[in-house]
Amino acid sequence: FGYAAGMARKVAAEDGVKLRDVAREAGVSQGTASNVFNKPELVREEVRERVLAVAERLGYGGPSVAGRLLRAGRVNAVGVAAIEPLSYFFEDLWARDLLKHISDICDAQGAGVALVSALSEERVDWNIQSAVVDGFILLCVEGGERLVEVTRARKLPYVALAIGAGDTTVPAIGVDNVLGARLAAEHLIGLGHRRFGILSTELSPKHAGQVTPAEIEAALYSTSRDRAHGYWQALEAAGIGRETVPVFETQADPATIAAAMEGLFAGAATPTAILAMSDRVAMHAIDWLFRNGRTVPGDVSVVGFDGVPESAVSTPKLTTVEQPMAEIARRAVDAALGGVQVEGRHLLTPKLVVRESTAPPR
Repeated sequence: FGYAAGMARKVAAEDGVKLRDVAREAGVSQGTASNVFNKPELVREEVRERVLAVAERLGYGGPSVAGRLLRAGRVNAVGVAAIEPLSYFFEDLWARDLLKHISDICDAQGAGVALVSALSEERVDWNIQSAVVDGFILLCVEGGERLVEVTRARKLPYVALAIGAGDTTVPAIGVDNVLGARLAAEHLIGLGHRRFGILSTELSPKHAGQVTPAEIEAALYSTSRDRAHGYWQALEAAGIGRETVPVFETQADPATIAAAMEGLFAGAATPTAILAMSDRVAMHAIDWLFRNGRTVPGDVSVVGFDGVPESAVSTPKLTTVEQPMAEIARRAVDAALGGVQVEGRHLLTPKLVVRESTAPPR
């Protein structure tokens, strides 16, 4: 994953001694010197040895791979950029699952993957401009207009994932969050549940706690807002008003999820079903329920969202709304490598995967 940065450093390191300097010092043409490094079988042994000896003395390590690729106009690598620290690619369950699919596709095609962190506003231009890639996949760019702007300026193919609704001209691939959330709520309603609690992913930066429907409508992040809309559509169709269903915003971390669960279960009429906007939130909620003497799904049913691999091996196995990650990754890699380009927004259809964490209420 340090592919792009390493190649850029190699180019910089070789700016001092050039191939022509080696050729002049060894008394051969630049073409002969080039053949020593690229087609050694075409050069007599004594000439090869002389050129290599001069190169070693001058500190010349050979032609720049990056430079050769850039001159050819293709490097066969995909840049994956996010407005997050690099640790996000390994710690976030959704990002990690997506990156695995991207990596598998690139492996099959002999392509490289470069991770680009655009967390620092001061370095976003440099990080995008210096990446040695054929195109970009942008992750979680809601509110990341600057990242889109800088990537556009690079004039390479790019596609955005999980982008908000601000600019409909941005090529984007996503999942139908409204439909997915509606499927989750309809499943629980079909089992007979009438008392619900919603655990939201981030609605606005660095905020957590109970939120009102009006605050959800004004949310910065459209993914969370759309999932709330999907829940509400199903609940209201069943005669359950949105104002009667408590919603707690979390930062998808144990502390804010625990605080949200304490809020949901503080009163007498506690929920029999939890709608969680991510699998990570759902699994932390289940841990809290077990620690506080409640069973899943005996006392409380829980549905997640995303369909990350961990959801299939959790205890209990998590009912979730599964995103078509393999298809998202396939289309994104194809576009970034200069294949079929995405025009406008493409929403893919999620599916409900029923497992062990849901059952009829007692």
